[in-house]
Amino acid sequence: MKRLLSQVPSINKILLNDKIKSALEKYPEIFVKDIIKKEIDLLRFNILKGYVLEVPSIDLLINNLLDNLEKESKHSLRRVINATGTILHTNLGRSLLSNSVKENLLDVAFNYSNLEFNIDKKSRGSRYDHLTKIIKQLTGAEAVLVVNNNAAAVMLTLNTLANEKEIIVSRGELVEIGGAFRIPEIIKLSGGIPKEVGTTNKTHLADYKKEINENTAALLKVHTSNYKILGFTKEVGNEEIANLAKENNLISINDLGSGQLVDFRKYGLPYEPTVKEVLDSGIDVVTFSGDKLLGGPQAGIIVGKKKYIDEMKKNQLTRALRVDKMTIAALEATLNIYLDEERALEEIPTLHMISISKARLEAKAKIFSEKVSTLNFDVDIIEDKAEVGGGSYPASYLDSVAVKLTHDNKLATELEKSLLLDVDVPVITRIKDNSIILDMRTLRTSEFDTVINNLKIALSVK
Repeated sequence: MKRLLSQVPSINKILLNDKIKSALEKYPEIFVKDIIKKEIDLLRFNILKGYVLEVPSIDLLINNLLDNLEKESKHSLRRVINATGTILHTNLGRSLLSNSVKENLLDVAFNYSNLEFNIDKKSRGSRYDHLTKIIKQLTGAEAVLVVNNNAAAVMLTLNTLANEKEIIVSRGELVEIGGAFRIPEIIKLSGGIPKEVGTTNKTHLADYKKEINENTAALLKVHTSNYKILGFTKEVGNEEIANLAKENNLISINDLGSGQLVDFRKYGLPYEPTVKEVLDSGIDVVTFSGDKLLGGPQAGIIVGKKKYIDEMKKNQLTRALRVDKMTIAALEATLNIYLDEERALEEIPTLHMISISKARLEAKAKIFSEKVSTLNFDVDIIEDKAEVGGGSYPASYLDSVAVKLTHDNKLATELEKSLLLDVDVPVITRIKDNSIILDMRTLRTSEFDTVINNLKIALSVK
C-alpha cells in the first residue's frame, strides 16, 4: 500500500505536464487545480480501501483529468432536445420562445434600455408601461400588471384586495400546482381567509350566496387546468360569479392558470376559456401564466378593472415580485406576434406544436427517417399521442406521429443513457418495447442533424 501511495504523482508534477499546461490556457488555474486534487484524493482513497492494485500510468491519469475538466466545465443549466411529445414539459423549461423574440431580447439585454425612462417626457417612467398597451389590446382589459409568475400574481391580488378578509372558493377548485403549492396555502400566505363552499364534485350558486357575510371580500374562481372531474359534476360559471359579486359589492377574481389567447378547439383540443372571454363575462380580475399556453417567458399576468390594478401597483409586495427587463422584452415581443394569429401559430413554438397538422408531422417523420436510415436501426413511422403538458389540458391528447428506432445489438435503455450522458446536447426520448420513440410534434426539424449525430455517438459507446 505504501509503495502504491508513493507512486501517486503530486499536483505540481501533474501541472508540469504539457497537456495540462494547454488546459490551463482554456480553464482557470484554480478550477484545474481543484479537479486535479479531487482526482488524486480519489486515487489515494481507493488505494487505502484496497480497490486499486496498480497506479494508472501518467498518460491515463492525464486523460481522465482532461475528461473531467471538460465535463465539469459545462454549465449546469443547458440546452436539451425534447422528443417526448409533451409540449409544455415542466422539467424541460416549458415554453420555447419564438426566434423572432431573440432580436429584441438581445438588444435589451446587452444594451442600456428605457426600462424606467419615459423618452417622450424625458422623465422617470414605469417598467409596466411597456406591456400595458399590447395586453389591453389583446384581452380588452382596463389595466395590466405583470409579476414574476402566476402564483405571485394570485398572492399579490388577494393580499391587495382581500387581506384579513374571507375569500369564498369552491372545494372542487382547491388545486395544487407543481411543487406542492396549494391554493388554500397561497390564500393564507396572502393574508386572506379561505372559505370553502360546495363539495368536490358539485358546487351551486346558492353555496356561494349562503356564505357571504360582512367579512367577505371576494369570490375566487380557480380554473382547474391541471385536472378534470368527470361524471356527476356541477360548477358555477364566470358570469354567475361576476354577477353575484356585483350584487354584494364584492370583487370577483379568476385564477385562470395557464391562460390562453387562442381558441384551440379547431386543433383537436376541448374548449377552454380564453382570457378575453373571462374578462367579457364580467370578472373583475384575472390572473394567468406567461410561460404556458401563452408561449412566452415565465411571468404572472394580472388583468382587469383599473381601480383594482392601481391598488396592486401601490402594494409593497409588487417590488419584491416585479419582472426584470429581459422578461419584459421577451413577453412584449411574444405578445406582438399575436396581432396576427396565423403568424403566431407558425412562429410561437408552443402554438405551432399544438396546431401543426398530422400531414406535416408525417412529412417531418419521413425526412427524419431518411436521415436516420444511414445508421443501423430498424426504422418505423408510427402513430402516437402527444400532450400539451405543463398543467394544461389534462386527460386530453393530440394525434401525433413518431419515429420508432430499434437496434439489434443495443438495448433501448443503453441508447437512452448515451443520448443523455455521452453527448453535448442531451436528447430526451421515450422507450417502448425496447425501442426509442421520438415524437415529431416536439422534435424540431432544425434539431434533426444534432439527433442523428448523437445517435451515431450512442451506437459507438461500448
